[in-house]
Amino acid sequence: METIANLFAQGGEDAYFGEPVTQLEHALQCALLAEQAGADEETIVAAFLHDIGHLLPPELAGGYMDGYGTVDHEKLGADYLRELGFSEKVAQLIEHHVNAKRYLVFKNPNYFARLSEASVKTLEFQGGPMTAEEAAAFEANPYFKGILLMRTWDEQAKIPNLPTPDMAYYLAIGQRLID
Repeated sequence: METIANLFAQGGEDAYFGEPVTQLEHALQCALLAEQAGADEETIVAAFLHDIGHLLPPELAGGYMDGYGTVDHEKLGADYLRELGFSEKVAQLIEHHVNAKRYLVFKNPNYFARLSEASVKTLEFQGGPMTAEEAAAFEANPYFKGILLMRTWDEQAKIPNLPTPDMAYYLAIGQRLID
């Protein structure tokens, strides 16, 4: 967990791409929303760490999205956390939170209209709406419902100065998961 704390120390105060919160505020708010929804500890930690791929060293990145973060941050983050010993559930929730946006845009035309400007921009880099075939495969993921919840929390976790537990609180939960 020390390496994760160091990543947040290095990049957590950076702006969260086109939104009025920092990377750390976004992560803490997302975890808080998961906790308030009664999610299990794996889901809470996944919510906290869902964007960890944006904080990884630049040499791991496959490119950047014109000021909106790291291309494939969801896959980079999931693989990084697998290496640290986190469960496949944590990794899957993180790895597919971008796919949830692509799925929802495909499934519900009104969803696209609700996306923030930053989410619309990143959608272009993330492959745009899913195809019918991609959507069917995504619906078969055993964590499908949890991934959609993760997307909801991700979208809501953008409130400036919202009181949340601190990073140490969520790191302690994460530590329990890998001990």
